[in-house]
Amino acid sequence: MNETTVIDLAREAVYVAFLLAAPALAVGMIVGIGVAIFQAVTSVQEQTMTLVPKLFCVCLTILLILPWMLTTLLEYTRRMFGCIATLSG
Repeated sequence: MNETTVIDLAREAVYVAFLLAAPALAVGMIVGIGVAIFQAVTSVQEQTMTLVPKLFCVCLTILLILPWMLTTLLEYTRRMFGCIATLSG
């Protein structure tokens, strides 16, 4: 195993992690911006008003995309297990 192989494996691992986390992070950011705009317009500065909608939306997003997340992670894991024989030589 040379340096190029290690870099490629690390790059793919980071890419898959980003791909799996991106939808939940994007929803959290969009909901957070929406709540912040609402708070700025209404001058309501309640902390639970920020946390609860974001938590609910992120959990709902994860539940909705869970099959896709599992499929992506399984494909990545199968590729990694398939590469084990070629990496040891």
